[in-house]
Amino acid sequence: MLITLKLPFPPSVNTYYRNFRGRMVMGKNGRSFKDAVQEIVTMTQTPKFNDARLMAIITVFPPNKRKFDLDNRLKAIFDSLQDAGVFDDDEQFDKIEIARGMIKSGGGCTIVIATLESEA
Repeated sequence: MLITLKLPFPPSVNTYYRNFRGRMVMGKNGRSFKDAVQEIVTMTQTPKFNDARLMAIITVFPPNKRKFDLDNRLKAIFDSLQDAGVFDDDEQFDKIEIARGMIKSGGGCTIVIATLESEA
């Protein structure tokens, strides 16, 4: 099985969680992104991968020329898709490829998720 999803520009892990009274809680940017991903998954009737071994190809399209770390965006993407029920746990990913795309108004992210064939 293979799916492609177009998501909003993911927040950095630095803003995804916030420290509130000594506890780590999801920040405003994290909640906003998570809600948007849930809506996209519901509207597109994205199939569920359950506990299959997976691979992902991710392209992050920045909204401007500001520098950012690609790896800081992965947590928000995988956690939001997991919470939306696309897969059981982000540990299922055995292969992840991430690339920076061209600048796009408002930014964005495209993720292709595919099941890996078992090596039996």
